Amino acid sequence: MNIQNKPNLQQKLAAEYVLGTLRGGARRRFENWLNRDAHLQQVVRQWESNLIPMAEFAKTAQPASSVWRALEKRLGLQKSSSLSERWAYWRNLHDDLAFWRGLGMVSTTAAVVLVSVLMTKQPEQVLPAVSNYVATLSDDKAQPIAVITGDTKRKQLVVRIVTAQNVAADKSLELWAVSKEGKVKSLGLVANNGSITLPMPEYMNAEATPLLAVTLEPKGGSGNPEKPTGPIVFKGNWLQI
Repeated sequence: MNIQNKPNLQQKLAAEYVLGTLRGGARRRFENWLNRDAHLQQVVRQWESNLIPMAEFAKTAQPASSVWRALEKRLGLQKSSSLSERWAYWRNLHDDLAFWRGLGMVSTTAAVVLVSVLMTKQPEQVLPAVSNYVATLSDDKAQPIAVITGDTKRKQLVVRIVTAQNVAADKSLELWAVSKEGKVKSLGLVANNGSITLPMPEYMNAEATPLLAVTLEPKGGSGNPEKPTGPIVFKGNWLQI
């Protein structure tokens, strides 16, 4: 099967590959395509930049004690006390917040992929509207700088800077929504570190506003809510989840 001219299939497989749900022969075939296709490599990098930072927002998952008993039995840790070091490893993993936060991210984002698969296989089915959005903004070196989430119910944007920025005292960072026609509207100023909450306009859907960008402006912003004056320092796609 050739997926070169099937962008929807490329997106689906790339998402499952990044999540780790693409396994066995399907994963090996995808990796063969990936080694030969520069565009497919870019699709994978885009999914990595979109999904991996979402682990920061995943809630801590505390597994039930039955999970550890099942692991102990499956790994043969009940059979010999000489395996205490291996058991200690799993106990340490139990206490590792980053591991379970990442696991929670996989569960959450796997649901996103499942919805996309259902929409692909059952186009006649009307699915309930999803009210949440996310964007990972990266610099020109593809380094994630900020993660932005949107909640249409609360009409809020939460901008979290994951890589602190050095901004001169006479400069400000300003967030812009970019429409599919290329028109821009200011969403407000953002800090060079930490998080900030901004109002979410009603036009902020992924179809009408596919891109978000941050520019470096004079202190206080550009002065024109529809015209940035400084360079774009990081940007990313606005996606519905």
